Amino acid sequence: MPKALDSFEDYRVRLACLDWLNRLAEAEEGDDLLFSRGRLYKGFPWAGGWVKLASPKGIHKPRGMRWPLSILSLPHDSPGRPYKDTFEGEDKLLYRYRGNDPGHPDNAGLRDAMARQIPLVYFHGVGRGLYMAVWPVFIMEDRPSELTFVVMAGEGKGFLPGLTPESERLADDPEIRIERKYATRRVLTRIHQQAFRQRVLRAYRSQCAVCRLKHIELLEAAHIVPDPEERGEPIVKNGLSLCKIHHAAFDRSILGISPDYIVQVREDILEEENGPMLLHGFQEMHGKKIIVPRKEDWRPDKDRLAERYERFRKAM
Repeated sequence: MPKALDSFEDYRVRLACLDWLNRLAEAEEGDDLLFSRGRLYKGFPWAGGWVKLASPKGIHKPRGMRWPLSILSLPHDSPGRPYKDTFEGEDKLLYRYRGNDPGHPDNAGLRDAMARQIPLVYFHGVGRGLYMAVWPVFIMEDRPSELTFVVMAGEGKGFLPGLTPESERLADDPEIRIERKYATRRVLTRIHQQAFRQRVLRAYRSQCAVCRLKHIELLEAAHIVPDPEERGEPIVKNGLSLCKIHHAAFDRSILGISPDYIVQVREDILEEENGPMLLHGFQEMHGKKIIVPRKEDWRPDKDRLAERYERFRKAM
């Protein structure tokens, strides 16, 4: 890339990045895009080369671009994590300044991006060396007394960032703010779900607790007590690593798991004759003990299992 770009060239690179992410998402059929740290540092193809998607310092402005391209938050359990980015309510992300100087060039760059409502990419750490991509996002508020920016998701359509007066008024448009609140709420839900999945799969060593299937693309994190309920917290002790079919069966009370970690299959399913999948996938699992995490603190909470198992018994 050249050493200096005008705002239009910056816009071209930015759009190329967003378009590349859109195409990746389409290829994944709508699943969350997850990147390893190495993949972020390799970047996306542009003009015969590669532009990095992120950098270790968090606020990333590729050489030659006029404004930052992306922001990054480390996973919450990362050792030595320097900045404590947090969520505010259900529709705001609080992103910490770089350092304690509001005038630092990186902070000033985000402030200018806020004034012009320039779309950015946000990478949120959901597991060890694993980041979920969210795009576009916008800086909506600057809180110097808290050394914090407020970030929200959105569509980012219909304007040339930094090039038209209309772009600078978007942050104060009530309709735009409402749209971005809803978009951000959906994004934060996905972030929480993805982080929960990564923690649970790591605890179970990336295998189904019932059948031991190890294809990670077919594994999900199941809540023992469902998410909307008071005890349905997204913590490993309230989670089970299950393949897609056993997760669906668990949710529909086709199989249950007793507080002593034994798989129980519904009686009518045990008696049914319907081919090898039913035989090997369910009937042979009946009475077997699930695998559990090695760490005691990660093992399924027996009180929660008892509560869920009682629901299974009532459904039999």
